[in-house]
Amino acid sequence: MRDIVLAAIVLGSVPFILRRPVIGIYMWVWVSVMNPHKMTYGFAHDFSFAQVVAIATLVGMVFSREPKRLPVTAVTVTLLLMTLWMNVSTFFAIDTEASLPMWERVMKIMLMTFVMLYIVHGKRQIQALVWIVTLSVTFFGIKGGVFTLRGGGQSLVWGPEGSFIEDNNSLALATIMTIPLLYYLYQQTTNRWVRRGLLVSMLFCGLSVLGSYSRGGFLAIGAMIVFLWSKSRSRIVTGFVLLTLVPVAIGFMPEKWEERMWSIQTYDQDASSMGRINAWKMTVNLANDRPLVGGGFEIYTDAVFNRYAPIPEDLHAAHSIYFQMLGEHGYVGLLLFLLVWWFTWRDASWIIRLARDRKDLQWALDLARMIQVSLVGYAVGGAFLSMSYYDVPYYLLGVLVLTRVQVESDLKRLDQEEDSPEDLQAGGAGTGEGAAVARSRIDPRMDPKRLG
Repeated sequence: MRDIVLAAIVLGSVPFILRRPVIGIYMWVWVSVMNPHKMTYGFAHDFSFAQVVAIATLVGMVFSREPKRLPVTAVTVTLLLMTLWMNVSTFFAIDTEASLPMWERVMKIMLMTFVMLYIVHGKRQIQALVWIVTLSVTFFGIKGGVFTLRGGGQSLVWGPEGSFIEDNNSLALATIMTIPLLYYLYQQTTNRWVRRGLLVSMLFCGLSVLGSYSRGGFLAIGAMIVFLWSKSRSRIVTGFVLLTLVPVAIGFMPEKWEERMWSIQTYDQDASSMGRINAWKMTVNLANDRPLVGGGFEIYTDAVFNRYAPIPEDLHAAHSIYFQMLGEHGYVGLLLFLLVWWFTWRDASWIIRLARDRKDLQWALDLARMIQVSLVGYAVGGAFLSMSYYDVPYYLLGVLVLTRVQVESDLKRLDQEEDSPEDLQAGGAGTGEGAAVARSRIDPRMDPKRLG
């Protein structure tokens, strides 16, 4: 029954996607992030729904008359360069054939990220995208939270089969990144029942993170809580809520959970931690030998470890977004990866600065702040996980770029309105006092009284 319902939803959306390709972006994000087909037991389990949606979206994009424009920014240019470099490193990979499956998967994510940037526009579509990304992960956060609550935190929480977040640690990081987005939606929603549902979802997601037994997730949520408090509108209220709920949630977990978290202090006595360090050293040695292109995708093999790892028989994945990029794509790939997220962070800071004193842009201000909180979780938790290609951060990157474009458009429109003939009669020439007053509404630092 699940197979039929899912097939009817996805395949039934194709005619609508052909007419309005933005629907295809929504469907792509839902299918690729939530992986609903992995929760079926028949023909739909291995059916390529994402491919059907992607093809329909690309066809619709060609023929649709809806406005389309690819923003050319520091973020999009650097992301394109990183994508191209991944192709170069794959061509020169240690084992090109073994690299191809992951290369194909990553290229699909990058392609659809650029398609999203090309198609999506306007506040309404941006917020719809945020809802879909958030709820697609929240489903597993609620599920994991209920599982943790029912079992008293005795068993690990796992993600959907065959996805980027199948592993308990990866699911923890994805859920951590989702909590600030839930808070953003809570801020934007006026319906009290929806707001209550979002609050409950945040609580269950928090329990799910604890139930994952992820030490990296524990560090990430700690860093994120501090940053969330610093970005909150009301620090006193937020701090009181956090100081009340966090100890209660931690106190609910069993003793073995506390023992695992405290093992962070004695990492040198933990086989798992030392295995990760061995993998990190392997990627550094590989990158030093092949500094430009690294080893390509899927370098975690006996042959590579025998050549580059201090302990060849201790085979592990990179377990770090930074060492993963270094080992797979060399120092050039790592630099481009870091630049992508640096420029993304800078875009968020720009939005926050320009929208801070604008009530009509409060939604953009809150969104930029909460995405920054999510990125803090990704930066800290990702230091211990192989999630360089996890699609949700790239979709959030796209949301920020689109939000900046929308903010720029709104500010430009205001400037034009303030420089209209009516304004010229009331406030001086368009390049003089009237325009200065308009700009002061956009940026208080441009207030002519302060400048004078």
